Amino acid sequence: MTEDPLRRLLDAVLADEYDSLGTMASGAHSSPFHFARRVSAGAGESPVALRRRVLLERAAWQLQRGMTVTDAAFAAGYDSVEGFIRAFARAYGHSPSQLPRTVGHWLPAPNGLHFHSPTVLYVEGGQEDSTGNILALQVQHDAADIAALLDAASALQGEEYRRVRLPGSRPRRWDGPDESLAQVLWHLVHSTTPWRATIAGEPAPEIDPDSDPEVLRRAHEENSPRWLALVRDVERRGAWGDRVVDALCDPPESFLLSQIVAHELTFSAHRRLLARWMLADAGVDVSVPALDPDPIIWHRRITGGES
Repeated sequence: MTEDPLRRLLDAVLADEYDSLGTMASGAHSSPFHFARRVSAGAGESPVALRRRVLLERAAWQLQRGMTVTDAAFAAGYDSVEGFIRAFARAYGHSPSQLPRTVGHWLPAPNGLHFHSPTVLYVEGGQEDSTGNILALQVQHDAADIAALLDAASALQGEEYRRVRLPGSRPRRWDGPDESLAQVLWHLVHSTTPWRATIAGEPAPEIDPDSDPEVLRRAHEENSPRWLALVRDVERRGAWGDRVVDALCDPPESFLLSQIVAHELTFSAHRRLLARWMLADAGVDVSVPALDPDPIIWHRRITGGES
């Protein structure tokens, strides 16, 4: 396989030992003039600006994980902490000590080149998941998207929220109708609760019939972490081929754990898109970033990759 010449130049830009245009060019066996011209043409950014931005992104990532401002400043190649603070504030709109832990560390870039953490992990609530774990990403996105839909629905008046918009809609025949936004969101929040009871061997749960958005929001905040924990536990044990007998069915029926999770993700995705259609029909702007249904866009936003 032939080496990508731009990649070789970029490696010289970002190498720890090269802290100036001259040393970068020397590392790429080029003159500073030709090196700068070739990097700028290929990356749309000068080598010095590219290196400065990526090192600031790395500093932001390090600061969010406990590194001191002083250590981050010198690791990023600044001669003084004051100079680092000024550059950081210009780039992020926050001083280094005030950067929120919840925002991404990527800055706007003309080329899609960014600092990636050494482990490339998505971290939520202290639980780490590889970004290559498609199941974890799907379950996390499902929970986050339901929360976003609940937020959007909370602005609607009662009659708009409960109005029948799709007569006869019943994605799962045993679930009851999904004809209104209130019914769709109620099912989105509570659909996994009976499965959790079945898998745990518990009696049928008492589910609050109230579909008020605030009531559903509280239930979702309680239910979704428990569902994610269940999925993680099954994954950890490699138990996707295990069967459970659902005594709540009449007659009782057995299911693979893999079938249950695939079933829930499929119908939840359908209902989330149904909810968007109903929100739009009620006059809600569903084109805002928070309501983009694409898990790619969601994941980039939460990890800082949307810039």
